Amino acid sequence: PPNSGNKEITWMMLEAGAETDVVNSVGRTAAQMAAFVGQHDCVTVINNFFPRERLDYYTKPQGLDKEPKLPVKLAGPLHKIITTTNMHPVKIVLLVKENPLLAEVEALQKCYRVLDLICEKCMKQKDMNEVLAMKMHYISCIFQKCITFLNEREDKLDGLIKSLLKGRDKDGFPVYQEKLIRESIRKFPYCEATLLQQLVRSIAPVEI
Repeated sequence: PPNSGNKEITWMMLEAGAETDVVNSVGRTAAQMAAFVGQHDCVTVINNFFPRERLDYYTKPQGLDKEPKLPVKLAGPLHKIITTTNMHPVKIVLLVKENPLLAEVEALQKCYRVLDLICEKCMKQKDMNEVLAMKMHYISCIFQKCITFLNEREDKLDGLIKSLLKGRDKDGFPVYQEKLIRESIRKFPYCEATLLQQLVRSIAPVEI
């Protein structure tokens, strides 16, 4: 199609309910086809797509729950973070910080528990989405770090941002940021995941 490779159109099709796991006549998904022809922006859009309905599910009480796992007012702000394609930890903390609804301990606790549930679902469903599972887990880890700083530090989230940006004296390398990312990979609960093993293999030999 003439529009192939257009991120906005890819996004609109996903928003309209296009299925990402449907395969074509040679057994390839849209993301695999886009990767095959080098349209990496489209692959990014498809892999980062998370329909709002899938999050809204948690805003309604399920089973015997009296309360929903996610208050309705947090669904929008959380969805914005889930669908962001810039995964820099500072960027995520800034998105938390700029939203007063999110930037408090109780809200973040609810959000990270929901992210952990989504992560589990991504790994347990038959068309496993390791990329999305790892992303949810990673954001959950950053939320948990935000909670620690909100509880323990007077400078709160500013303190976390400073720690993440601070480079060590000899070469400016952001050690704290590197440790946070490595720790989140190490804590990923599904150690049989191919993506996890690839990440560990690429990181393990690199000294901080």
